[in-house]
Amino acid sequence: MYDDAPQLEPCAVCDQPSRDRVHRGCRDRIATNLRDLPGLYRQLQTALIPSRRGGDGRTTTRTAPLPCNTDALDLRARGGIEGVVGGWARDLCEREQWDVPDYQSVQAIVDWACRVLAANLTIICDEHPAVRELADELQQITGQARRIITGEKPPRRIGVQCSCGHTLRVTLDTAGIRCPACSTQYGHSEALRLPLAERRAA
Repeated sequence: MYDDAPQLEPCAVCDQPSRDRVHRGCRDRIATNLRDLPGLYRQLQTALIPSRRGGDGRTTTRTAPLPCNTDALDLRARGGIEGVVGGWARDLCEREQWDVPDYQSVQAIVDWACRVLAANLTIICDEHPAVRELADELQQITGQARRIITGEKPPRRIGVQCSCGHTLRVTLDTAGIRCPACSTQYGHSEALRLPLAERRAA
C-alpha cells in the first residue's frame, strides 16, 4: 500500500507539524492582526487620556491625570505600530522590487502597510525567511494595543528553564520563544512543557 499522505514539517512560526510552511492557525492569526491593527490604531486616540475604572465599573478621570497615556502615544507615534507594519511592508516591497508610496501621515502608512502585507500573505508565509519574527511582532503589538484600549492587564509571565539552564519568560499565549543563551527555538507547546525555573531568594 502506498502512503500518499503529505509529509509534515515544523511550521515556520510555531514549530507544530504542518502540511504547509505556515499552518492555517498561524496564518489566520497573522491575517486577523493585520485586519485589526488599522482600527486599533484609531481607537488608541480615545485611550490617550488616562482614566480609571470606578467601583461601579464606570470610567472616571483620575483626580490628577497625566497629560496623556504615554503607552498609547508611543503606539500611535512614528516607530510604534507604524514602525512595525511599515518596516515589514517596506521590506516586502524591496524584496519584490515594488514601489513604496511616499505617505506622510502615520495613519496612512499603517493603513497601506497592513493592506499590502495582508494582500501578499501567501507569499510571506510560503517564502519570507523571517515570517516567524513578523508573526511575533504583529502578535505582540496587537495585544499591547488591545490591552491599552480595554484596560486588560498584560498576561502573566512564567519563568521556565531552557535545557541549557537559562530562564525564559513565557505566557499562556506565547507563540514560540528562542533562548538567547543557546539559540534553541521552542514552539508554543514545547515552551509550556519546560520545567519551571527555580525562584531565587531576594
